[in-house]
Amino acid sequence: MPPKGPLPPLPARRGRFRPADLRAVPLQVICEEEEWVVIHKPAGLLSVPGVEPWAQDAASVRVRERFPRARGGLVAHRLDMATSGLMVFALSERALSRLNEAFARKQVHKRYLAVLSTEGPLAPEGELSLPMRLDPHQRPLQLIDFVHGRPSLTRWRVEGAHPLGTLVSLWPVTGRTHQLRLHAAHPLGLSAPIVGDSIYHREADLGAEGHVLVGGAPRLLLHATSLSFDDPCTGVRRSFEHTPDFVTSLSMSSTD
Repeated sequence: MPPKGPLPPLPARRGRFRPADLRAVPLQVICEEEEWVVIHKPAGLLSVPGVEPWAQDAASVRVRERFPRARGGLVAHRLDMATSGLMVFALSERALSRLNEAFARKQVHKRYLAVLSTEGPLAPEGELSLPMRLDPHQRPLQLIDFVHGRPSLTRWRVEGAHPLGTLVSLWPVTGRTHQLRLHAAHPLGLSAPIVGDSIYHREADLGAEGHVLVGGAPRLLLHATSLSFDDPCTGVRRSFEHTPDFVTSLSMSSTD
């Protein structure tokens, strides 16, 4: 079962949701190669377009517009709309096929940084193995289900204190929808939801503009900070790092 609390049902929250207007935010390219590209996706931008009129702006759409030489499906993996961070897109069918294979074989390594809303100390590190499935009555809500759920594994490590909670690294060994968010929030997991999580945080509130307000955070404090994979063309291992704004802002303030 999902964490209980005053959070209204998803349909009620969805009706009040107002997506951020990110049309003025340019696509940030981290690395460009002939057959693939790594970008930074900002929080609030979809990975792929949806069916609603407001959901036509997406990272994949911007990549195709930026790189007209791109061929094929582009998308080897996704990030939640609310999650920011590194993504790799294929610009050729060959690159997409090899990236898909690498993800399927768990040869792509990802690390996330998150701020957890903690009421007490966490263990220094550990791992969570909790089977998950979709709640068909409240899509895209995910549930822990030991009978019908699919295996999911997350490793974590505490990195230190943060003004809004506890900064942690998260390594998803499997790639289930909302895996990190549910494993963090659920009482059988860390029982410490990610700050700014409008779905799994029991004290989340949607302001007048539809922005999530949890502990002063107007966004989900979850960021894909590291991405490592074999170059689909050369086989050479490539690794990328990108520090989120909710960490760089701390570094800047500490030097003032």
